[in-house]
Amino acid sequence: MRTLDDLDVSAKRVLLRADLNVPLREEPGHGQSVADDARIKAALTTIEELRGRGASIVLVSHLGRPHDHEPDLSMQPVSQQISALTGARVTLAPAVVGPEVQSLVERLKPGEIVMLENVRYEPGEMKNDPDLARELANLADVYVNDAFGSAHRAHASTEGVAHLLPCAAGRLMQREVRALTEVLERPARPLVAVLGGAKVSDKIALVEHFLEIADSVLIGGAMSFPFLAAQGHAVGASPCAESDVDCARQVFAKSAEAHHNLELPEDLIVAERLSADAQRRTTATPDVPEGWRGLDIGPLTAGHYGRRIAQAGTVFWNGPMGAFECDPFALGTRVIAQALAGTSATTVAGGGETVQALRELGLESSVDHVSTGGGATLEFLQGLGLPGVRALSSTAAGGDRLDARRGAQNTVSPSPSGVLG
Repeated sequence: MRTLDDLDVSAKRVLLRADLNVPLREEPGHGQSVADDARIKAALTTIEELRGRGASIVLVSHLGRPHDHEPDLSMQPVSQQISALTGARVTLAPAVVGPEVQSLVERLKPGEIVMLENVRYEPGEMKNDPDLARELANLADVYVNDAFGSAHRAHASTEGVAHLLPCAAGRLMQREVRALTEVLERPARPLVAVLGGAKVSDKIALVEHFLEIADSVLIGGAMSFPFLAAQGHAVGASPCAESDVDCARQVFAKSAEAHHNLELPEDLIVAERLSADAQRRTTATPDVPEGWRGLDIGPLTAGHYGRRIAQAGTVFWNGPMGAFECDPFALGTRVIAQALAGTSATTVAGGGETVQALRELGLESSVDHVSTGGGATLEFLQGLGLPGVRALSSTAAGGDRLDARRGAQNTVSPSPSGVLG
């Protein structure tokens, strides 16, 4: 995969695809502002390097899922936050593409930044429309993709345009791919995967893949109940769709060694309802009383999982161990987070709730790599090729620049998913 080390950006306009899909909040009397700028800060390394190397930047990102040109999903608050963090003037373009945008970017000087409007305002973005990709390519001399969180989407701004310009991965993309590749291909042993969260069906492929490559797969959170039900345990009123139980049975059936390295809770913290003042107790077995809900792994399980992490060479964590947002049910998640922070193993964590838990506990900086990817992270770790990553490695990437400018009839079509080489 080409990186910024392989790309000459001096005195060139760089089309930089970043993942700036941040939450917004309404400020009374002042419009919208950025509620959490973590993703913006993650993009600053690449932005500042490009500026320092004499490039001007045409910044492009999506924000939310607009059905049209919804004003509430404008990039304006994002551009203002980038300006505040960098001290640079960031000009918001009136659209994504078009004559006005073209004129604006052609006046850019080294170090200056123009932010395009929400790229999903253009209906051709999610269709990977060749014409939109070509119009985006016409705005710049080179293309840098730093949006790992969108790399699993074959969109015009993440995949299509890479075939029309000299291209490379930004520093965030480079770090993500390197860290996750280490987990998949070169982990220090033992490799321990800690998987929690909700639906088994959403992560069954991830569980199955880790059963093939990991030394231990530790299951917690709501997704443990279908596995427990598949083994004949009572789950009470815990979330446990029959379709998820079927998925759990498939996991056990597909892997002859599943019972050797797939570990489930030994005890649970259960309650009558999800409330800090609800009656609760710790079970001696992984069975939930009728009418009660399992809301966290128990202390025996938390201690066991913590010891597994302490003995590991590499740990990947995705998904909380319980309803950690409610303090009586935060024990399991807290123990896992503290174990990751205290181990000498290589540690990688990903997923919105996982990152939230680490931040709330003040432990995010204690983990070697916290992935920004979400769905992209899970697909990468399943061994699937990500279109946005593959496009940066393709020998066809960065096609004839003159053809792109002239609107030649070359087409840009989505790449099929496949296994990374």
